[in-house]
Amino acid sequence: MPKRGPDPGAQGPGGAARAVPHGSVLVLGGAGYVGRHVCAAFAAQNRDVVVVGRRPPEEPMPYRCVTLDLAGGDPAALAAALDAARPGTIVNAVGSIWGRTDEQMWSATAVPTLRLLEALALMTTRPRLVHLGSVLEYGPVRPGSSVGADAEPRPDTAYGRSKLAASEAVLRGTAGGWVDGVVLRVSNVSGPGTPWISLLGQVAQRLLAGPSGGPEAVVELSRLHAHRDYVDVRDVADAVVAAACAPAVPVAVGIGRGEVVAVRDLVDLLIEASGIPARVVERPAADREAGLRHDWLRVDIGAARSLLGWEPRRSLQESVRDCWNALVRAHRPPPTLSKPSGG
Repeated sequence: MPKRGPDPGAQGPGGAARAVPHGSVLVLGGAGYVGRHVCAAFAAQNRDVVVVGRRPPEEPMPYRCVTLDLAGGDPAALAAALDAARPGTIVNAVGSIWGRTDEQMWSATAVPTLRLLEALALMTTRPRLVHLGSVLEYGPVRPGSSVGADAEPRPDTAYGRSKLAASEAVLRGTAGGWVDGVVLRVSNVSGPGTPWISLLGQVAQRLLAGPSGGPEAVVELSRLHAHRDYVDVRDVADAVVAAACAPAVPVAVGIGRGEVVAVRDLVDLLIEASGIPARVVERPAADREAGLRHDWLRVDIGAARSLLGWEPRRSLQESVRDCWNALVRAHRPPPTLSKPSGG
C-alpha cells in the first residue's frame, strides 16, 4: 500500500486534540442496527451524514443514501465514489453477526473491510476511518478477568476470526501511516432497535405473542450459562463520534460497560420491563455443551476513557427498557420462530 505523509490534523497520543473533521460522514452499514444510531449521533453534531450500503435501506432514512458493493467493487471505482462524497470521516459498521453461517462470515465481514482499505489508499483525501470490530476477536476469556488493548486475540469462531482479520488490517494501515484509523472492539449491544433475531428480540416476540394455554407467557431458551458485558447502542454511537475526533489511537479500544451481567438476569430485566407475566424454561444442556467452561466476557474500558474521553452513560436497566419499548412499537405478527440461544 502507498504511504502518505503525516496528517496535520491528527496528533499522536498525548498531543493536542484532533480538530473536528470537516466534510461528510460516510457510514458504511448505516442502515443496520448500530449504524442507524451512529448516523443519528453524527447528525446531532450537525454533520452531513451519508448512508452507504449494498442495497437501498428497507425503510426511509433522513440522510442521503449511496449504494456501493464494497466486497465486489473495483478499488479504483470505490475510491472515486468515496471521494465524490468528500468525507471527513468514514465509519465502517459492516459485518453483523446475525443471520449468517460460518461459511458466509469471511465474505460478509472481512472482505468488505479489506476492499475498503485498498480504496482508501487510492483516495485523494484522507478521512478518519472508525472501524467497528468486536470483542469476540479475543476468543475465550478467563472468568473474572477483563479484555483490553493488551490482550492477545485468540478467536475460536468464524465470526471472531473474520472480524480480527479486518481489525488487524486497519491497525496495520494505521501503524504504516497510510490509514488514519481507529479500531473499536465493541461488546454485546442492547438498546432500541435491537434485531428480532437477537436473544432479547426473540424473548420479546414470545412475550408479545402472549400466553399459550395458560396464565403466563412461556419463554423457552437454551441453557442461560453466559455472563456478558452489555453496552447501550447509543453509548456505542457516542464512542464512534469520540473516535472521529480523537488524537491518533495506536491500539484497538474496547467499548463496553466494564461490567458483566448474567444473561438470565438480562432476560429477567426485559420481562420486568414488559410487565407481562412470563415463565422462563431453560432446556437441558446438549452433549456438546456439557464440557463448556463458564462463558464470561468483560471489557476493560480504561483505554476508551484515556484515549477517547468516553465512558458509558446509560444504565443496563434503561437500555433494556428502551429496547422493549422500541420492540413494542415495531411489533408485527412474527414468523415461525426458531428457538433462541441463551448466550
